[in-house]
Parts: sequence; structure tokens; C-alpha cells
Amino acid sequence: MKIAIHDGSGFNRHWIDYCKTQNIPYKVVNCFDNDIIHQIQECDALMWHHHHNTQKPDHLIAKQLLYALEQSGKKVFPNFHTSWHFDDKLGQKYLFESIGAELVPTYVYFSKESAMEWINQTSFPKVFKLRNGASSWNVKLIKDKNEAQKIINIAFGIGFSHEPSPLDNFKEIWRKYKKGKVKFDSVKGAIKKFVFPKRNRNESHREIGYVYFQEFIPNNLYDIRIVIINNKGYGFRRKVRENDFRASGSGEFDFKRTSFPIDCIKIGFEIASKYRLQSAAFDFVIDASGKPLIVEVSYAFASSGNYKNCEGFWDNELNWYPGPFNPYGWMVETLLNS
Repeated sequence: MKIAIHDGSGFNRHWIDYCKTQNIPYKVVNCFDNDIIHQIQECDALMWHHHHNTQKPDHLIAKQLLYALEQSGKKVFPNFHTSWHFDDKLGQKYLFESIGAELVPTYVYFSKESAMEWINQTSFPKVFKLRNGASSWNVKLIKDKNEAQKIINIAFGIGFSHEPSPLDNFKEIWRKYKKGKVKFDSVKGAIKKFVFPKRNRNESHREIGYVYFQEFIPNNLYDIRIVIINNKGYGFRRKVRENDFRASGSGEFDFKRTSFPIDCIKIGFEIASKYRLQSAAFDFVIDASGKPLIVEVSYAFASSGNYKNCEGFWDNELNWYPGPFNPYGWMVETLLNS
């Protein structure tokens, strides 16, 4: 099998490196080229780590290209089962509710009237989110009815931008810099974005015409990230930010295998296997009874190499394998074995 790999950042470079070391035939292509279909005619598969937030418009063509190739008989990563709900919390709500998975109770309303009626009947706090975004951007703790009304008025008014404001971006980068999580170059980049914001930022697509809330599950100092790929899985905890409730994007981790319930791994394997997910990064919180609840899922995750601090991984029979591993290689292997 010969694999076409998009010439981009993220997982793409790791896949190329793995193919080189394992002598797997591959070809580097540009998925944005007009003749991309012609470029990959000699290949049996295409791998593309498409992002939710890139300068190039991955979101415009990635899924359409991958699904079209899948329809033609080529193997792709990520495939339809794996990525149709990527960066789409609404899709994930419908998926998990339809399969009876233990999801954090989630509420979505598509009219201002129904949303206002709901907040008059529910309790607070609740967690407000947009249907897309990562690293806790556009995630807010709504403490009371008045805050909820303000959110609803915006949602059914001007809507919300996809991107954090340059000021919010700077604050987050500065927080990580003070904790030693990023270098000063990142701070300089954030300052540049603040001083010279993108001209088209305010013209970017806005989320409008709906509200999405989840129950706030208290007393979670961490959330739990479980990654399942090719019948193998690993996990770690992400610490909640100081004086905050959000863990995603905090940059602080606990990699001990005993730091979270084994039930999280079991749930991850069960869902990934049953619904044919090539790659699934599940986020969990634990409720008052000790039960893991899914917050969301993504086929992709940060490619910074945090997994290297894990003590090992499990297989789908929950056998433990201590030592280093390569999740990007697992992705290539799951394509070869499919």
C-alpha cells in the first residue's frame, strides 16, 4: 500500500517520519492543489491531519475531500466514522445521546423563546459553549439566570466569533509563560496579534442562532483525556486552571496510570470499537457518585508530544504495556490494517 500524506503541520510530519523508519511507501501531496485527485491516483490511501483553526481553510475542503475519496474506494485517515463530528459539539451530543453513552447532560436551543423558557426552569451554574473550538476558548461558567439571559441575547443577536480576542489570547499565553509552559517567543507572538490584529477577524464566520449548555459537574480539579487508536489506548489528567473550572488547554498534566478510573479506558475502547473510530480522544469528568461522564470527543489532539510522559498504554483487553509508544505510528497502522 502506498499512502499519500498532506504536506502540513501537526500529525502529518509524524506520519511521514514513521513511514520513513518503517519503509512504508508514501507520497507527500498538497491537498489544496487543484489537481489533488490526480496527484493521489497512484496511492491507495490519503492521510490529512486537518485542523479546526488554521490559516488555510481546512474546514472548507478537508471532510469533503476525504469523504469523496472514501466513496471512491480509497482508504483515508480520518474517515467518515471518525471525523464527521470533529469540532462539532452538537453532532457529538446527538451521537452520544443516540447510543446511550454517559454524556454530561447537555442542552441546546434554536430559538430565543425556547432558551428563555428553559433558563426560567433550570438551576445554575451551567457551562456555556459554542459548537466548535478547542483549549477552552468560548467556554464560560454561567452562574445565574441574568448571565444566561445576556448569553442568549448575544447568541440570537450578533452572535459569537470563532476566535478569542487578541487580548484574551495574550492573557492565556502570558498565564502559560509565567508557569514556564511556553517560551517568550509565544508571548511576542501574542503581543503582535494584539497590536496588529488580523484585518478580517471581525468578518470571520460567527456562531449565531443557537445556545449550547452543559451541566456543571463540581469538584473536578482535573479532567481526564483518554486516547484510543488501533485497539490501543492511553490517558492522563489535565489540571484545572487556577481560580477557574476549565482544564482543556491548561498545560498542566498528571501522567500516572493510577490517576483516573480504569472505567474511562473501558468506555473509550467500547465506543471506539463499536462505532469504528480510527482515533478518538475522549474528555471525561467524574460526577458525585464517581461515574465518568463524557464531555466531548475529537479524532485529533495536540501534537506536542505530551504522551511521551505516559507510563505506558493498554490494549483493548486492558492488558498494560509499560514504556514508550508512538500514537502517530498507530494511526498509520490502523489504516494499513483496515
